[in-house]
Amino acid sequence: MVLLTRAILFFFEILYWLIIARVIISFLPLQNIQNPWRKILRFLFEVTEPILSPIRNLLPRNQMGIDFSPFILILLLILIRQLVISAFLG
Repeated sequence: MVLLTRAILFFFEILYWLIIARVIISFLPLQNIQNPWRKILRFLFEVTEPILSPIRNLLPRNQMGIDFSPFILILLLILIRQLVISAFLG
């Protein structure tokens, strides 16, 4: 049971860092990026977009151009993580 809990926590940790990396990368100019980095960016986008897109669709359109879906997703992941921990560890 402890191994399963650690595996789930590790999954959540990886997901947090992927979301944070995507947010940071969204601020960088990526027009002239080299080919190996494109594969990494594509992987990052393909992993995070299916999770971020439904949250983004639920939010009202923001006139300031700020995407709050990563912030909301991280809050949801923290909540789910705490529920998993309390379920497994009692």
